[in-house]
Amino acid sequence: MDAEETRLALDFWLYFLNPYFWSGFMGWCVAQLIKMARGAFRTGHLDFTYLTSTGGMPSAHSALVTGVFVSLGLGQGWASPATIVASVVAAITMFDAATVRRAAGLQARLLNEITRQLFHERKFPARPLKEMLGHTRTEVYGGMATGVLVALAVTHLWAFLRWPNL
Repeated sequence: MDAEETRLALDFWLYFLNPYFWSGFMGWCVAQLIKMARGAFRTGHLDFTYLTSTGGMPSAHSALVTGVFVSLGLGQGWASPATIVASVVAAITMFDAATVRRAAGLQARLLNEITRQLFHERKFPARPLKEMLGHTRTEVYGGMATGVLVALAVTHLWAFLRWPNL
């Protein structure tokens, strides 16, 4: 392996060794685990499909982008270019989740009802559309709060352990 290949391999692994990655990733994981716990509380059984589901409380996408944004703000400064880009991406993601994706989910619900009625009368098989696509504003705010809390925890743990802040 020459020096350039070594540098590229090191850069790849360094991606996983910074608080910005872990704040976003853990924000997403915590949000999905909260969804799974809420589902288990509601239904009485553990359903692992919540770990990859969209929609629901809290928004995992909001938790992920907020986690990255807040950890960048804490680590690199709130006026750094990376933090500003992350704030814009977070705003777009959360707006999209609460408007466009939510509207698509509501339309899917209506189409499923129409299809169910139409195909039930005609005895045709129907394949329903996925309805849980977007989020209510409360679910987005829940994801945002999850992302903030996780980013604070990760960055403070990072500093406490004196790991390098890349």
